[in-house]
Amino acid sequence: MTRPTNEPWLLTPGPLTTSKTTKDAMLRDWGSRDMAFLNTNRRIRSILLDLVNAADSHECVPVQGSGTFAVEAALGTLIKNTDKTLVLVNGAYGKRIARILEILGLNFTVQETPENQPNDVDALAGQLHSDPAISHVVAVHCETTSGLLNPIAEIADAVAKAGRKLIIDGMSAFGALPIDARDTQFEALIASSNKCLEGIPGLGFALIEKTALANAKGTSRSLCLDLFDQWQTMESNAQWRFTPPTHVIAALDSALSQLIAEGGPAGRLDRYKNNCRRLVNGMRALGFATLLPDTLQAPIIITFKMPTAKNFIFSNFYDHLKDQGYVIYPGKLTIIDSFRMGCIGHLTESQMSGALSAVEVALQRLGVAYPLKTPSPTNQTQRNVL
Repeated sequence: MTRPTNEPWLLTPGPLTTSKTTKDAMLRDWGSRDMAFLNTNRRIRSILLDLVNAADSHECVPVQGSGTFAVEAALGTLIKNTDKTLVLVNGAYGKRIARILEILGLNFTVQETPENQPNDVDALAGQLHSDPAISHVVAVHCETTSGLLNPIAEIADAVAKAGRKLIIDGMSAFGALPIDARDTQFEALIASSNKCLEGIPGLGFALIEKTALANAKGTSRSLCLDLFDQWQTMESNAQWRFTPPTHVIAALDSALSQLIAEGGPAGRLDRYKNNCRRLVNGMRALGFATLLPDTLQAPIIITFKMPTAKNFIFSNFYDHLKDQGYVIYPGKLTIIDSFRMGCIGHLTESQMSGALSAVEVALQRLGVAYPLKTPSPTNQTQRNVL
C-alpha cells in the first residue's frame, strides 16, 4: 500500500485512508437515472444485505449523508409516538442517539455505563422485565468514543427473550466485526459507506426487517429522512427520490468488490486485528497506556491515556506526527484525558510500524524520554485482541 505524495495515512475512525482503486472509481461522472448506475444501486443494496446474511429477512435502504443521517432516518422511520425506547449509552454515540430521540419528541429512557465499560446485559434484562412499556432498545456495536466492543450478541438475545425490538448502530463495526442476521435478531442495523467498508463518507444505510419497514408508512417526521418512502421509490424504479451522491456510490461499489476479494468481513477483520496488535504492542513498548484491556478492545480505534510527561503537549505531538505523514485523533472521553489512533482503512502492519517510528521521532522532538513512566491500572497483558 503506497501513499501518494503529500497524502497522509489516516489513523482515524473515518474518514479513512482509501485505496487507489476506490479513488479511481470516483473519476467518472454518472447519470443518476442511467441504467448502469441503477444497476450499481441494486448491486450495492444486495451485497450489503449479504454481508450479514440478511437478504431473506431485511431490506437495505440507503440515504444521502453521514452515518448520523442514517441513524436519525432509521429511528424516525421505525419508532412511533406510542413507543418507548431504551438507549444503551457508554459513549458519545449512544448519547447522540438519545439526543436524536429527544429532538424527535419521542419517549425514551437511558441506561448508562461508564465509557470504559461495556453495556450491562443483566441490567438491560432487568429493566426490560420491570418496564413493559419499552418497545425498542438501541445499542452501539463498537463505541468509537473509547474503541470499546459492546456485547451485541448477548444484548440481542436479551432483547429477543423479552419480546422487544433491537436497533443497532453498527457504524464502526459493519463490514469487519462479525454479525449474522440468522443468529442475531435486529429490527434495524445502521452503518455507512466509509469505516470498515473503506469507501468514502456521504452515504448511510439501514438494513431493516421487512415487516417493520412495511409497517412504517407515515411514521417519519421528515421528508428527506423517510426510509419507507425511500424504499418504496427504490423498489419501484431503483432510483433515488433526490439527487444521489453518485461518486460516493461508485466508490462504495468498488470498495465492496475489494472487501469481497479480501475474504469478506472475516478477511478484513484479520487485517484489522493484525494492525491493532502491532499498534498496541508498539505503543505499550514506548510506555503509552491503553484505556481498555484487550478483552474489551475492538480492533477499530485505540484510546491511549495522555502521558503526564512535562514536555508532552498533544497539539505539538499531533503536528509532529502529521509532518511525518500520519494523522491521528484527539480523545473524546469525559473520564480521562486521552488521544486515539485508528487501525482501520486501507492500512496494513507496515503503516502501523511506520506510525510507531513517527511516534518515536515525535517524542524525541518534544524532548520526552521513553519508554514513558506513566503508571496505569489497565491490564496490559498481551492477548489476541477481540
